Amino acid sequence: MRLFRNLMVPTLLAIGALWLGLPGAPLSLAGRPEAAPDETDAREPQTSPEDETDAADDDKVVKSDSEWRKILTKEQFNVTRRKATERAFKNAYWKTKKAGVYHCVCCGEPLFDSKTKFDSGTGWPSFTKPIDKKAVAYREDRGETEVRTEVLCRRCDAHLGHVFDDGPRPTGQRFCMNSAALKLVERAESKKGDSKKNYDAAVDLPAKKSR
Repeated sequence: MRLFRNLMVPTLLAIGALWLGLPGAPLSLAGRPEAAPDETDAREPQTSPEDETDAADDDKVVKSDSEWRKILTKEQFNVTRRKATERAFKNAYWKTKKAGVYHCVCCGEPLFDSKTKFDSGTGWPSFTKPIDKKAVAYREDRGETEVRTEVLCRRCDAHLGHVFDDGPRPTGQRFCMNSAALKLVERAESKKGDSKKNYDAAVDLPAKKSR
């Protein structure tokens, strides 16, 4: 009896140690936890950041300076392609209150909704946020006296203006834009269909020819 007890106790302790070390895991015949079913095949395919970048690049509008000059006024070209700044209080949209969507004057990308426009008192059209966070890109702008954040059109790299952290709620941001970089498509026009097509028709923008 004592021999049987001496043999059983170590065996029971060994089995207990296995279960304590692997809580809730069923044991296979080999004494190892069974592998969980592979759910990889059942999941939706995921898009990598590289794939998203490639998709964005496919939509890029790239033109030479001579091509841009053919479709832009002198001021529009200097602002969007040469990063010039138009005069405050002497531009098209600084006090405009018409409802609509502001598009990039170069490529027609929708950029800002008039619902987010506010009077910043600066003399330039100002917005609390872009119409879509993917519509614009940002770049550090190191000037002679200060470092600012430049705002560009994501689709054609047009210079739009700068963004500052002194705007109203809820974003606390002020997107200070150049009117010369924008084209307002009023709300009534946007409701007729695709706002991008309406924009092209409104400004007679030529079809994309170069990539």
